[in-house]
Amino acid sequence: MDSDAPETERGLLLNHLIKELLPTKPDGLRYANSDPITGQGAWYDLRVRIEKATPVTHIPTQHSLRKLRLLRLNLPLCVMKATTMTDLPQSTNKKLGLVIDLDTCVGCQACVVSCKEWNTSGHGALLSDQDPYGADPHRNWLNRMHSYEITPKDSLAQVVHFLRSCLHCEDAPCVTVCPTGASYKRAEDGIILVDEDLCIGCGLCAWSYPYGAREMDESAGVMKKCTLCVDRIYNENLPEIDREPACVRTCPAKARHFGDLGDPNSAISQLVQERSGIDLMPEQGTNL
Repeated sequence: MDSDAPETERGLLLNHLIKELLPTKPDGLRYANSDPITGQGAWYDLRVRIEKATPVTHIPTQHSLRKLRLLRLNLPLCVMKATTMTDLPQSTNKKLGLVIDLDTCVGCQACVVSCKEWNTSGHGALLSDQDPYGADPHRNWLNRMHSYEITPKDSLAQVVHFLRSCLHCEDAPCVTVCPTGASYKRAEDGIILVDEDLCIGCGLCAWSYPYGAREMDESAGVMKKCTLCVDRIYNENLPEIDREPACVRTCPAKARHFGDLGDPNSAISQLVQERSGIDLMPEQGTNL
């Protein structure tokens, strides 16, 4: 392949060579180097030394063909290992999170608006809007509300307002797939954040996250998510009563609750116990 070959051709060939070098599984098949659902190329712990290719002066044998191909790409043979890209802390001192009482929520969307306002004017970058007054507006929200009409068995129809925001999972798949460490979980309180200076906008975290609460900011090119208002809850310049997430502070029906889910004696843990609270989609194994 020539040095001025199109980037797409180089990528396809390199992808093929990576597949050839992946380790063999016990059943004799090789590990895949792409996600079977999304088709996204997998990331591996590679250490590549760029050097000038050795000129080929003989016809290669089948035994040396693979090495030759790597030399023509200016890439030496290397050992590749599929690995977790960003590690989770082994444990956290706290497990801060939210509990939402769906029986109490009235669907006023005050939490949605206050979240947008605080996080647009807070420590992070703006939550951008694309064509907000046009025919096809797109907006970034860290907290969304979906309303459904349901008819329980032996009961009248009712409307349920379901709130969708980051759940700050204990076993967070959105963290372990991050190739740059931009998505990370804090050991001191269990909050999951995104370092926007490290985020490359690859979208792997959103694909792996089962609850659909991460959103790509089209203007900034980075992923945005709920921060549990980390810039409020520890802010000593605010009155103590305001040191809770904006959505919790604003809720007029007191349907949203914030606290340490890792402390069985905390008010939020007691509420879960008293009301028989449940995890969302426990089959996902995120250990909320």
